[in-house]
Amino acid sequence: MRHVPARCCSLLVTVALLLSIFSPTALAVAGPANGYLPGEVVVKLAQASDLPAVAAAFALDPTPVDQFGSRPIFRLRILDASSPPTKASALSLDPRVLYADTDEVGQAPESQGISWAQGISWAQGISWAQGGAATYGSQWAVAQMRLPQAHAINNGAGQIVAVLDTGIDPTHPAFAGRLVPGFDFVDNDPDPTEVGSQLISPTYGHGTMVAGLVALAAPGAKIMPLRVLDVNGAGNVWVLAEAIQYAMAHGATVINMSLAMPSDSRLLADVLKAAACGDPATIGPTDLPCYRLDGAVVVDAAGNFASQTQVFPAADAIKGAISVGASEPSDGLAVFSDFGSWVAVAAPGDMIVSAVPGGGTGTWGGTSMSAPLVAGQAALVRAAFPTASTLAVTTRIKQSAVLVTSPVKFRVDALNSLTS
Repeated sequence: MRHVPARCCSLLVTVALLLSIFSPTALAVAGPANGYLPGEVVVKLAQASDLPAVAAAFALDPTPVDQFGSRPIFRLRILDASSPPTKASALSLDPRVLYADTDEVGQAPESQGISWAQGISWAQGISWAQGGAATYGSQWAVAQMRLPQAHAINNGAGQIVAVLDTGIDPTHPAFAGRLVPGFDFVDNDPDPTEVGSQLISPTYGHGTMVAGLVALAAPGAKIMPLRVLDVNGAGNVWVLAEAIQYAMAHGATVINMSLAMPSDSRLLADVLKAAACGDPATIGPTDLPCYRLDGAVVVDAAGNFASQTQVFPAADAIKGAISVGASEPSDGLAVFSDFGSWVAVAAPGDMIVSAVPGGGTGTWGGTSMSAPLVAGQAALVRAAFPTASTLAVTTRIKQSAVLVTSPVKFRVDALNSLTS
């Protein structure tokens, strides 16, 4: 069964601005909001044939809102007056149910939606042809990560990085010859072009900027744009799961997720574990099987709440995945970046230049900018060590990182990750 387009279904808000701000002065230091969509639950059954009986026993609509492929994972409508947490708790006690979750909803603090004067998301730079490309290629992050030296060894050729975000401007010069077909999971069509404008949406340009940073870090890699966030920077877990499945079916070797939600989703964790396949021996009989034994390295942004508050999927601690905070030119932690033992490494994320819709450049900041630089680095490592597992790749990135004086103790170094 095909998913219902996100604009028509429950929104699990994975707000890109939770992970992207232009100026630290815009940050409201607060934790993410929590919530859930009324009227439905996400249920994983031991076997699909149990659905009619389970639905009847728990006052659920036996016709699912959606099913995750052919797997016994369903979005189900609640038919009585029970709240989703109450219904999920009751379902979890039934031996036929492997898990039941509320349809978690998260929202970034309102002030995070205003990241520059008048709510503009990124500061406009100069056109690509008139110097924008040079600024993009020579910015501080390039030297800090030692990307030119790394590219002399490997540029990521042969790798495909899936970018799950707001879409992309496919006509931008930064992506010439670097794109493979993607998909729009919001509008359910094969055109993942960004929708909206900077004047009406503070998340507009987010996906283009993120993809531009993958291209900066791994110029030989291909980029697969997957639009999972709508014009408001919102999406739902079901769409994320389907996009990950698409990425794996179409050869992605790295997956970048510059997005987050405040509560864990067992469905998303289930799917990401199957995508990363970091330790096949830990895949149990009730888990989703690995999509591919070689897996895809998953890179998650850590969030911009300037605290140790966990966001997901970055805090899921999946083997073969890596969570990324944001560093400053001085190697200190960016003032907005989350930190804590669940954040593995930091990467440049303050005042970062990248591609923006319309063919020019822009400057933005946030852990959303840090993650794609590490996704590009992961592509370099995978190209250099083609038989390495996803767990070996993420371990190499962590162990080759530079020790810094910061709440996140290690800052990535691309050259080290290819030579150490």
